Amino acid sequence: MYKDNLVCIAKRENNTKRNYLVINRYQGKHIPVEPQNAFSMFADLAKLLKEQYQKERLLFIGFAETATAIGESLAATLNVSYMQTTREHIPKVDYLYFLESHSHATEQRLVKNDLDCIIDKIERIVFIEDEVTTGNTILNIIRLIQDTYKNKVKFAVASLLNGMNIEAQQLYHKKNIDILYLVKTNHNSYTEIAQNFLGDGIYHRKKIEPIEAEIEEIQVFAGINARRLHQGSAYQAACEKVWKELNQKISIEKSQKILVLGTEEFMYPALYIAYKMQEMGKDVKCHSTTRSPIVVSKEDSYPLQERYELISLYEKDRTTYIYNLSVYDSVFIITDADCKEKEGLYSLYYAISSCGNKNINLIRWC
Repeated sequence: MYKDNLVCIAKRENNTKRNYLVINRYQGKHIPVEPQNAFSMFADLAKLLKEQYQKERLLFIGFAETATAIGESLAATLNVSYMQTTREHIPKVDYLYFLESHSHATEQRLVKNDLDCIIDKIERIVFIEDEVTTGNTILNIIRLIQDTYKNKVKFAVASLLNGMNIEAQQLYHKKNIDILYLVKTNHNSYTEIAQNFLGDGIYHRKKIEPIEAEIEEIQVFAGINARRLHQGSAYQAACEKVWKELNQKISIEKSQKILVLGTEEFMYPALYIAYKMQEMGKDVKCHSTTRSPIVVSKEDSYPLQERYELISLYEKDRTTYIYNLSVYDSVFIITDADCKEKEGLYSLYYAISSCGNKNINLIRWC
C-alpha cells in the first residue's frame, strides 16, 4: 500500500523559515515515479471529493508548482472547472497576488480575469495541494478572494498529505473551511531530522555546452493553456489528442526504459503521456524540473542523492533543478515553454546527456 511508504523528509537549501521539505515518493515531482502509482494516489483523493461534494458546483485551484498535476488529475476525473496559481507571466491579464511565506519564491498569482468569469457560477472553491503544513497560504488567498468578491462562496482544501496541528485545524473548522486529505503527518521532528542530514550528495553546477546526443524536437498543438481557467474534461481531451499525435510521430518500440520529464509548473501532460507509454508495457518513470533548491545527501534514508543545477526553460535568469537522473533508452521532455532562448534547453540537455542518455526528445506543447 503506497500510504505506508509515502513520506520522506529532505533539507531545504538556505531557507531560514523552514529547513525541511516533505517529499511525496509517488507524486512525480522530485523523485522519478511510475505514473500509474501517481494516478492511483490522485484517484483516491478524487474519490473523497466526489463523495463529499456530489451536488455542489465546484472550482478546483491547484497550487504551483508542485500541486498542478494533482489538480489537473482531480479536475479531469470529476470534470470540474480548474485553474492554477502561477509564478509565470501571462500577457494581458490582471492578477490576484498573495504570499506563500515559507517558500523559496514567495509571490503567487491567480488570474483575476478567469476568476471573475466563474465566481458567480460556483458554490465552492477547493484548493488542491500536495501537502498542507500550517494552512496559512490558503488562508491568505481565501481572505483575498473574500475581500475582492464579497460573495458567499464556500471553501475547502484537499491534499495528499496534511501536517496541520490541532490549532490550525480548529481555526479552519471555525472558519467553515473543509479539510480533506489522504495521509496525516506530524511535523514535530522534521526540523531536527533535516538538520542532521550531511548534505554530501553530488552537486552539478549549471553548464551550457554542445552535446553529442541525438535530439528530436516535435511541436504538438493542444490548443489549451494549463494556466488559464478550463474544464477538466477539455484538458484531458487535449492530452489524449497530443498522445495520439505523438504516437504517430515517435517510435518507442526499441526503448524499454523511458523517462518522461515535465518542466516546473507544467507537469500533468508529462505524467499522462508517461502513463500511456506504461500501458504499452514500457518501464517508464516520470518527474519534473523544479524551482526548489534542495540539499542532496548520500544517506540511504535520504530521498535525493544527486542534483543538477539548470537554467529555466521559461526565463534564462532563473535557476531550476532536476534530481536523481539516471540512464534510459529514451528521454522525452514535455514543456509549454516557447524555448526561443536556448540557454535553458542546452542546460537541461547537458544534464540529461551527462548521465549517459543518448536519445533525447523535446516535445513542445503549443
